[in-house]
Amino acid sequence: MHLKGTKFQLKVWKYLKTIPKGKIRTYKQVAAAINSPKSARAVANACAKNPYAPKIPCHRVIRSDGALGGYSGRGGIRQKLKLLRSEKVAI
Repeated sequence: MHLKGTKFQLKVWKYLKTIPKGKIRTYKQVAAAINSPKSARAVANACAKNPYAPKIPCHRVIRSDGALGGYSGRGGIRQKLKLLRSEKVAI
């Protein structure tokens, strides 16, 4: 799959593919993992621009307060919740 996005988006999306099925991360954790610890909001924006959902699993990224945040894939936030529940994530 040839991904099209900004350098930062590609870095975020590459990391998202490493999040195991059934696990979640926060936007802040993703930012730290890609060596941009102050860029949680930019990570959220990169997730929002992800045209490859759910193949690139941005649904596995939530807000630090435990809220789901958004979902760019078809079906929006309801689909995000459905995907997480199908992966046995306790939400």
